[in-house]
Amino acid sequence: MSTFFYQPKGEDIFLPTIWGYAAIVVIMLLFLGIFFSVTGRKKSMTTKEIAFSAVAVALATVTSFLKLFELPMGGAVTLFSMLFVVLVGYWYGTATGIVAGISYGILQMILGPYIINPIQPVVDYVLAFGALGLSGVFKDSKYGLVKGYVLAVLGRFVFAFLSGVIFFANTSFAGFKGMLSAVIYSFVYNGSYLATEGVITVVLVLFPPVYRAMKQVKAIATEERG
Repeated sequence: MSTFFYQPKGEDIFLPTIWGYAAIVVIMLLFLGIFFSVTGRKKSMTTKEIAFSAVAVALATVTSFLKLFELPMGGAVTLFSMLFVVLVGYWYGTATGIVAGISYGILQMILGPYIINPIQPVVDYVLAFGALGLSGVFKDSKYGLVKGYVLAVLGRFVFAFLSGVIFFANTSFAGFKGMLSAVIYSFVYNGSYLATEGVITVVLVLFPPVYRAMKQVKAIATEERG
């Protein structure tokens, strides 16, 4: 364990070593390879897709540190950070959206790791943030951004909730002991800040000028030059 993770003295968390980060990158690459093989995606991402996706992930990363407020039980409502990742799926579909979500999750783990065992970051940073790419399911639907955003946030909530129940049930992080307490705490903790940010973001997106602007941005992002 000490080769890949170390535990700061007096702390309950583990932080990756250089070898730990390398192992994480390798695992992520394998995961992405398996993902593309299973989904059957044959078309490579275009330069434009990569550029727009990179900008979206960068904006999501910056705004994730801009907290509007924190809730009493913990968890912060950010400056619409999830929306930027969701946009990638809305523009280019589920596969590209999931890649962007995983990339964002890896950045979050590198910039602010919160790890209590080697498996937990896969759920918290890969699966939870990767789920934001589910917005691509509704990319061609009426009000697709709103529908996709709601689905993406629900997907992230499911993995965050499971992480709380599976990995934090018998720790001091939740402030409770036992499975039932962990289920309740994880549901309320993760649901409160994700739902709050989700509602605020949906209201913003449905504001007519913003909604029209989002459609124009999508047209630019998906425009193909002859």
